[in-house]
This record gives sequence, structure tokens and C-alpha cells, in this order.
Amino acid sequence: MIRPTRRSILSLGVGAAGAFALPRISIGQADSRPSINIAVQKITNSNTLDVLREQSNVGERVFFSSLWEALISKNWGGDLSVRPGLATEWRRVDDQVVELKLRQGVKFHNGDELTAEDVIFSFSRARMFANTEAKNRSTIKAFEQIPTPRPGKELPAEVPAAARRAWPDLIVNKYTVRFVNATPDVTLEGRLSRYGSDIMSRRGWEEAGSYLDRARRPITTGPYKVVEFKPDVSLTLEAHDEYWGDRPPIKRIRFVEVPEVSSRVNGLVSGQYQFACDIPPDQIAGIEKNAAFEVQGDTIMNHRLTVFDKNHPQLANPLMRRAFTHAIDRQAIVDSLWAGRTRVPRGLQWEFYADMFQSDWTVPEYNPKIAQDLLKQANYKGDPIPYRLLNNYYTNQVATAQVLVEMKAVGINVQIETKENWTQIMERTPTRAVRDWSNSAPFNDPVSSLVAQHGPNGQQQQIGEFTNAEANKLSEFLETSTDRAARRTAFRRMLEICEREDPAYTVLHQNATFTAKPKSIKWKAAPAFAMDFRAGNFEV
Repeated sequence: MIRPTRRSILSLGVGAAGAFALPRISIGQADSRPSINIAVQKITNSNTLDVLREQSNVGERVFFSSLWEALISKNWGGDLSVRPGLATEWRRVDDQVVELKLRQGVKFHNGDELTAEDVIFSFSRARMFANTEAKNRSTIKAFEQIPTPRPGKELPAEVPAAARRAWPDLIVNKYTVRFVNATPDVTLEGRLSRYGSDIMSRRGWEEAGSYLDRARRPITTGPYKVVEFKPDVSLTLEAHDEYWGDRPPIKRIRFVEVPEVSSRVNGLVSGQYQFACDIPPDQIAGIEKNAAFEVQGDTIMNHRLTVFDKNHPQLANPLMRRAFTHAIDRQAIVDSLWAGRTRVPRGLQWEFYADMFQSDWTVPEYNPKIAQDLLKQANYKGDPIPYRLLNNYYTNQVATAQVLVEMKAVGINVQIETKENWTQIMERTPTRAVRDWSNSAPFNDPVSSLVAQHGPNGQQQQIGEFTNAEANKLSEFLETSTDRAARRTAFRRMLEICEREDPAYTVLHQNATFTAKPKSIKWKAAPAFAMDFRAGNFEV
């Protein structure tokens, strides 16, 4: 595997810096704010609230923008463009340096004021990287200043893996409020705004008895703080009234795990829940027949994928994976399962990439004849190809899988294997071949998705499903070059490799998320899985 060579240094110092009655949960007489219950399909997959370990769609819903915050935030109520967060301003010093000014007076949930020491800790070995190494550590001495996790606080492997995807080479020092790369990096601001670059309290971590204690009750700066977390059952957040922004409009928010769609909908109608999430499109009309309710939502910066393990005997030949990509009627999935409320996108990219967006790119066409010809060239004999999936973790997941099984009509023998959790989905065994996934774009550059998810530090390569030497070299180039035209050409070539020549995955459709609620609650859904309950976006 060819590894990128970009290295980074982080130098940090103290900067200047109505008709509907909601139930109440232990609300004091002087506090008239409501409490709400939210029915979700799943709260977290890892049973923790660690934003690095829980890099998931369900985690995004409960974390942002209620609990965790980054130095650079996003416009959750609009186009997801960047805006000031825990940093009030930032500027490009040059192609390698971004300087940020920390916001003064920010209070953590434990009452401590945010300082540069907390930012240093948030990007340290103890918090992020454990014993993993930067690609060019030999010339940098700052690493030695950051202690490794103490006994009992060792990080699960998923945490440094996610940290290296976001920050392949970050090294920490504490003298100035600057993120400094040893090589140019046009994505620094995006990396600082993405989930995983969020800030937590150093004292909160040091006082926690173990990694799990901290991960289940993180001390952060968000408008709501953790009161109680019951894995697989519920998560209760309470207003953080020392929040640096406007006073949170809700006293308590309780996320309740309700796997079945019908139970979420029935609980909404009965008043048990004030929000019901992950509503399939075919349920929207039924809910809105009741004039007291509405469903909000739309497409989001997330695409649903089918992912390949090229080590499986039936998929080692790229012709087999190419046949798979031509055997899928994506528009039928959009029309029949999503009622036309989403779309087939132009591969793993989004229009908000601006000049990096490849407007003339398309996913492989649905063409059974091409698929059959490729199968013949691959000398495929109809051996079974296992397809691992969860039971509707994604909206319409099982129904989509059943559509894909119909590829038997072109000669591909796909066999569904339902698993209980993501560990079983990812487990490297002889039966790992095809699985479901989704990819988001945390910021407006291909580095945020194609490189981060499928490049050398991406999950596919980390778990041994896929690698391609040319694509890895292109990943390195995209991470280090400032030549926009050359980067655009490199991105297109990477799309050609990963989606057509040596497929790592194939895009099914753009994802969408829908949330049902009473009309009497004034609230606007974000163009993301995240649910925004800050001041200005909730009123009864």
C-alpha cells in the first residue's frame, strides 16, 4: 500500500479571544421550557457518545448540534456552509497555515472555561491518536510532548482509525493558535469543521475513571449536556444554561430507541413522542392525513452505497464487480421505494464541491446485456455471492436488498445474510463479499469522502476490503496539492478507478431523511441527519 506523505503540526496557544401540550420531565417551577421525547431507530452503534468512535448517521443525529462542537461550525439550518464555532474567526496565513482566534467565555458542561489547553488535548494521543504514528514523525519532536493514554484509558481501535482519516499526520505543540501543515493543504478549514474535530474538556477526561466513563458522558461545550445514557434504550440531554450562545429553548431532550417504524409513528400520534425519525417515504402520506402532523426532510449530503470486498473469490476479478454495477436499476429503487423523493446522483460527489464537481460524470448505466457480457468474460459460474446487511439500519435497507437480489435475472447469484451489528458486517471472513454502507461529505472537497472513506486511511482499506496503488497515489495528491485544475483531474481519475475500472463500491442513490412532528412545534429540519434544537429553531 502506498501511503501519503503529508505531515501536519498543530501549534496552539491561548487566543484572544400552543395547541399541543408537551410533557414535562422534572421541570422546576421557574423553568417553563418544555421537555421532548424523540423516537429514533438507533441512538448509537458503539454504545458510546464518542464522536470519533461513533462516525455514523445515527450518531450525527444525537451529537450535532446539541452536544459536540468544533472550532469551525456549520450552518445547520441552511446550506451547511462554515461559520464561527468555538473559534470566532480564522484566516489563511499561507497554503500551509490556518490561524484561529478562540472564542472567549465558552463554558464546558462542568463549568470550566474553554482554553487552548483543551484544544491541545482534543488533538492529542490521549484523545485521538493513541500509539499510531504520523507518516513523517522523524523530523518532528512535538509528538514526544503528548502523553499516550494511561492504563485503563486506552482507546478502542476505531478511535485512532477515525482520527487518522480526518487528520492523517496531525502533531501537537502548544505555542500559537495555528494549525500548520508541513506541506500545503487546501482542506484544513474543512477538516476543522468535520465531525471528529470537536473539542472536549481536558479535565473532564482526566477525572473520568476509564475511556468508557468518558465516552458515555463526555464533557463538551454544546447547548445540551448528558444527564443519563442507557445504551440501546435512551439518551437524556439537559439544557446547558451557561452555553456561550443563546439560552437553549428546551429543558430536556430524550432520545428513545424504537426500532420499528410503526411504533415510532404510533407513539408520535399518541403524544408519547414529539418527533419520530427515519420515516420511510411510503408512510408520509398516512401521517399527514392527520392535519395535526407534518413530515419534514429532503435529500442530504450522504449517498447510499453497495461496497465490495475484492478479496472474495467471486469478486477478485474486476469484471465481476463491474457486472454488478450494471445490473442495478437505481431509478427503480428511487421511484418504488423512495416515491421519487430522492435521486440517482453523479457518483460519489456533491454539487457543493463547486469547481471540483464533475457535472458530466454518471453512475454505470442499468444495462442487463452489458452485465451478462461481463459475467461471461469473467467466466462466472453462478457461485453464491454473500450480501451482508442489517435489519433496516438504513431506511428501506431490507427492501433495497431484495431489489438487488433480483440481479439473479442477469445471472448474479446474490444471497442475503442478515447480521445483528456492524462488527459482524465488517468481520473479515471468507463470506465477506458485498455489504451496505453510506458515505457523507463533511466538507466541500473530494478529500472529505472519496479519499477519507476509500483512500489509504479509509475504512475500506483499513479493514482489508480494497486497495488500488494508483488510487492511493491520487489520494496523496488530492491531500497535498493546491493546483485546483490538477486536483480536479486527479479526482476524476480516482472516480474512474473506484467506480468503473476496479470498483470499490457502487452508488445506489442519494440519501434522504424524514422526520415527523406536530405542526404546533415550530422547527426546521437540517439538510443532514443532525437535529438542531438551538435557540431560533424550536418554538411551541
